[in-house]
Amino acid sequence: MSGRLRVFLGAAPGVGKTYAMLAEGRRLRDDEDLDVVVGLVETYGRRGTEHQLGDLPVLPRRTVGHRGTTLTELDVDALLARRPQLALVDELAHTNAPGGRHPKRWQDVRELLDAGVDVATTVNIQHLESLNDVVEQITGVAQRERIPDEVVRAADRIELVDLSPQALRTRMAQGAIYPPDRIDVALDHYFRAGNLGALRELALLWLADRVEEELADYRARHGIRAPWETKERIVVALNGAPQGEHLIRRGARTATRVHGDLIGVHVRPDDGATVHEPPALAGQRALLHELHGGYIEVDGNDAARALVDFARAESATQILLGPTSRSRLRELVSGSVINRVIRLAGPIDVRVVPPPQPGLLAVPPAPRRRRPAAVPPRRRRLAWLAGPAATAALAWALSPLRDSLALPGALLCLLLVVAATARLGGLLPAAASTAAGALAADYFFTAPWHSLAVTRGADLAALLLFLAVAGIIAHLIDGLTRRSQQADRARAEAAVLARLAGAAVESGARAVPDLIADLRQVFGLEGAVVLVRTGRLWRPTAASGTALPQRPEEASLAVDLGPDAVLALRGPALTEQDTRLLGPYVTQLRLARERERLAAQAAAAETLAHTDALHTALLEAVGQDLRAPLAALRREAADLPGPPGRRIAAEVRRMERLVADLLDLDRLRAGEQPVLLRPTALAPVLAAALATLPAEQGGEQRDVRLALPDGLPPVLADAGLLERALAVVLAGAGRPALVDAGAVAGRIHLRVRAPGPAADGTGLTVARGFVEAMNGELTVEPSPTGGTAYTLDLARAPA
Repeated sequence: MSGRLRVFLGAAPGVGKTYAMLAEGRRLRDDEDLDVVVGLVETYGRRGTEHQLGDLPVLPRRTVGHRGTTLTELDVDALLARRPQLALVDELAHTNAPGGRHPKRWQDVRELLDAGVDVATTVNIQHLESLNDVVEQITGVAQRERIPDEVVRAADRIELVDLSPQALRTRMAQGAIYPPDRIDVALDHYFRAGNLGALRELALLWLADRVEEELADYRARHGIRAPWETKERIVVALNGAPQGEHLIRRGARTATRVHGDLIGVHVRPDDGATVHEPPALAGQRALLHELHGGYIEVDGNDAARALVDFARAESATQILLGPTSRSRLRELVSGSVINRVIRLAGPIDVRVVPPPQPGLLAVPPAPRRRRPAAVPPRRRRLAWLAGPAATAALAWALSPLRDSLALPGALLCLLLVVAATARLGGLLPAAASTAAGALAADYFFTAPWHSLAVTRGADLAALLLFLAVAGIIAHLIDGLTRRSQQADRARAEAAVLARLAGAAVESGARAVPDLIADLRQVFGLEGAVVLVRTGRLWRPTAASGTALPQRPEEASLAVDLGPDAVLALRGPALTEQDTRLLGPYVTQLRLARERERLAAQAAAAETLAHTDALHTALLEAVGQDLRAPLAALRREAADLPGPPGRRIAAEVRRMERLVADLLDLDRLRAGEQPVLLRPTALAPVLAAALATLPAEQGGEQRDVRLALPDGLPPVLADAGLLERALAVVLAGAGRPALVDAGAVAGRIHLRVRAPGPAADGTGLTVARGFVEAMNGELTVEPSPTGGTAYTLDLARAPA
């Protein structure tokens, strides 16, 4: 009988996996009287882990020699001989030293399980093979030790050891995870709050997927077909219609609100015929990917049944359908897909989403000047066919009444057809209908009958008058159509501008992707994209549509959005009125980009402030921890006679000053300590700085020479900070040193020249920080006369 595996899973090192495993081992030993043995545990010197190990029996490790070094590994043979009821084995993803029986520790654990030994182990999420590349992208650190996911998924029990990013960073700062020399690097790199949050989410999602697999397996074993609403899954039916994007966005909003999954489904006919993919389907797939949804294609002649069967297989809770595009006649013959889905869905919710209102979204084209009013192609074709035919047919129908109706009456009746044609198809079809009406009236109502000859002047005048009146009526109707189109255009422009202004007033600048999608639909474009230059390449940051230009040169129209950013549009040429309406969108896009930039700066500032606060806390903790040993050293130095004791005491005082300077510098940068800038004479400050130096550095031997000119103006500085900065510089400079000063371009340069290379280290950093806090600058450069020159550039006090 195989043993059982229990895995303690963590998002990052230091969350407490080993501690939790040891605690569980102690509980099972004490409460359930199990034989628990520690096969291998790495404590890394952590006091809490060592305390939890306590009196648990620990199996000796196997030693392995490798490249002149002795390594220790898990002794599998000893564990198999001992055969405990539970073996505790740390770091499942560990790579064994060469020469062992298995290259990986998880293979050692598998052998123990096959022998019937229960094993408890630990593993971090970054070691899972399927997540290795994602973790490297997040943290920038490649993991060499990897473990197949199926090894961990096969565990009988997986327990997530969770800790919030802030709590983990606090443990790190307190030295509970890594030694002090690694803390700052870890906090600034792998253990950044964003990294830890992303790793924690990965661990939770991975564990949720395993729970979902177990649930699906349980339902399959028990024949449960009805969906369990443990998690919302929204299936969006896509048939390639243009309104599919609207359907996807509606489903994405719903999935976001309920923290559910979004799946787009396209049903292909399963009749063996070659079917071309609808053009809009590619763009809808891209939109699903952008909104973190999935896309599936299924085969089936019955679209409704195939859709519902897929929804049941995926335990979907909702099916979203768009409005039908079938005609009434086809629905009567073939039935309604929507009605069939509703009948077959059972407990699954079915929602029919209405299409977006084009009158509120799309702006109709503006009528062109000195051209007939634009008419939809379908109406125009119908007018070209029906107008002349209806005119001729009406003339033929009225021909039996020629004696009583006469030519003028027939022409009046034909004017009705011309007016209707002008209203239906515009000016040109009305002109054709007018010509057909004149010829038909001549043919049926002028003598000689059934010919195109006109013998009477009155008939000719009537026909010419008919042509003139018909032309005027058609022109007037065309003008009214143009006015109506202009009014529709104005209303649509007003609605768009009101929507833009209302959104800006309500929530500030809109998000760039929303603006791009809105812009493309308003102007009926094939594609719209915001391109940002990165080096020599253009990178899309927000896009909508299928035909997207990759460079500004490929666009029908490119509009500048600021530094290295361009709005690229592809589609029909924009008119002057379209360009005028485009202006507010460009303004909103610029505002949105500016808001994104400010939000990024605010996030960076918040992160920096958090880091500064953490550094301050760490420095204060270090200062507190150093005070006790430094005080002990000072007491020991006082008991030592002669120069050794004095040297140790001097170094202790220097370390104490350095710690105090570091803390004050950090408070200065955090704004917690004020800087009092006042006119300050340099000579007294220099004398005070020299007095703080030990005898070996100029206090008694006076190997620091002052050469300050007479009448040197005072500087605008904080006397205390300036004294401390000078003391640090003089302490680090070589001997003998020369200090001089002079006025340069309205400022005061205080120079310390000393032999030897430039001093480097924490002291110089502290001095530079003090000088910069007084709006000055400290530079270090080789001296023209040899050695090094330290220059303090300070502001001159106003007269």
